[in-house]
Amino acid sequence: MYSNTCYKMLQLSLILMMVSVTMAQVPFLGVCPNVETMPNFDVNKYAGKWYEVERYFAVFEFGGKCVTATYTMNDNGTIGILNKQISAITGVSSSIEGTAKPIGKSDDPKLVVTFPSIPLPLDAPYWVLDTDYETYSVVWSCTNFGVFSVRNAWILTREPKPPVPVLEKAYQVLDKNNISRAYFIRTDQKNCPKGN
Repeated sequence: MYSNTCYKMLQLSLILMMVSVTMAQVPFLGVCPNVETMPNFDVNKYAGKWYEVERYFAVFEFGGKCVTATYTMNDNGTIGILNKQISAITGVSSSIEGTAKPIGKSDDPKLVVTFPSIPLPLDAPYWVLDTDYETYSVVWSCTNFGVFSVRNAWILTREPKPPVPVLEKAYQVLDKNNISRAYFIRTDQKNCPKGN
């Protein structure tokens, strides 16, 4: 029979596991760290197709390859999101559509994203730490749950196979913000169909 303390720890572990699966992020002990976002974010320059090059583990991308994210401006001031991937296991293509909007002013790099078709359509943070709009973008997401936080990070590039200097710029942004690169997984962008 579990003691009351063991039972509470088990409950907390199960809740954390469910939350991290729902949010599709990596759980950490401790609150979200302070990170620095870029000033004067220009969403119009950011629009277009990005290729995912590296990311933290995410349940919704498990086994995914050829991952892309396309951002478009909507008439109501929100940003349309179209994420696509191909299952490396089955070869089946899938996509999900969502929206993003700035938390503050229109040039705020701190966005909130929502994907209405998922079972629990939660608002998730999407913070652009830095981008040059033409080669790379570093994106951060973190949500606090008491003494835990769930985190995710992405390196996006305009090319499916970026040159090393582009990746080095992205790594500098991560290092400057003390974001661990140990959790990154390389996204397979080989043998992808055109137009994905």
